Amino acid sequence: MKPKLQQPLNPHIEAKMRSEPVSVAPVAVDPKAVDATSKAASTDPTSNEPSTAPESLPAPDAPKSPAADSVSPPSNTLTTPEKSSKTETSTPEKKTVDFVEVKGAMENMLNELPSLIKDTEQSEMWGVELTADINHVPTTIVLEKFLRANNKNVAEAIVQLKKALKWRKEMNPRKLLTDVEFDTSRFGDLGYVTVYSQPEGKVKEIVTWNIYGAVKDKKATFGDVEEFIKWRAALMELSVQELDLKSATEKIPEDGVDPYRMVQVHDYLNVSFLRMDPSVKAASKKTIETFSMAYPELLKEKFFVNVPLVMGWVFAGMKLFLSAETVKKFHPLSYGSNLAAELPDFGQDLPVAYGGKGKDIKEGLTVRYAPADADVKATED
Repeated sequence: MKPKLQQPLNPHIEAKMRSEPVSVAPVAVDPKAVDATSKAASTDPTSNEPSTAPESLPAPDAPKSPAADSVSPPSNTLTTPEKSSKTETSTPEKKTVDFVEVKGAMENMLNELPSLIKDTEQSEMWGVELTADINHVPTTIVLEKFLRANNKNVAEAIVQLKKALKWRKEMNPRKLLTDVEFDTSRFGDLGYVTVYSQPEGKVKEIVTWNIYGAVKDKKATFGDVEEFIKWRAALMELSVQELDLKSATEKIPEDGVDPYRMVQVHDYLNVSFLRMDPSVKAASKKTIETFSMAYPELLKEKFFVNVPLVMGWVFAGMKLFLSAETVKKFHPLSYGSNLAAELPDFGQDLPVAYGGKGKDIKEGLTVRYAPADADVKATED
């Protein structure tokens, strides 16, 4: 009886039995798995770079998995179950979920602050010199406002803060307030700031007035959008200066009411809304976009007074750029005299035209204007 011929062993098995190394073909990788891993790694929540989307801010994604960089060929030696499971998992040991949670949000913001200041070369925000010290009350107030504007999402708050710092570096709104004299014929009598003292223990009330009914020439006032933004930013800085955040000694209560906010009043008396000038629309849109980015959570309430009922398009447009919480702060009033009733804490101190018994808004603060005769002389020259 002839003995059976032994079939040749599989080269891989034979090599393993002899403990000899063999060449291994590249491992096939499921493209769906790599694609999913790549997507998860495409956004680094600690990055200082702003989102490329014009209005939406990126939500933080999962950190980049080490498995996404390369796929290692299988080892020639057997591995223990413990080592195998450790190799198979794609979840890094370091957790990043705390980065977007409410808990620890302030600490995360403070950790990112030095790099933001270095990247933007700007450390001042609303009169506060920012510092990565959790005990520095003014800094925590500023950071808390950016956090609240982004529903406590640290990644989005960092993106907005970086944009705001860059804007302040380029625009220098404090200098606009202190050094620039604006054209009286274009912006005179359009904006004022009044401060109303409150009982001890309460923050003073600050009201910014925009009197758009005093516009003499729409094209002159709104035609140069950038110049209008500069004037409007100077007026806003005047309000912020009166808020005096740099001298604050109490932090914003966690999940409590923010006491460091202001009231704005837009008066549209004698303004026609039947035919809205395109330059007015462009200036309004740019103002909303810029100020929602650069001055978040400084607004307590905003009143639109002497507004016709047909002005619904304005409020519909605002909803495109502002959060639902911010839109809730907006109050259109058909009659200016009803304003005092809306502000019971200091309504009696408002001017008579707004239902109070106080001084006229023109006795309040405003930005710097070039003398009227200087405007005439410049025109003649």
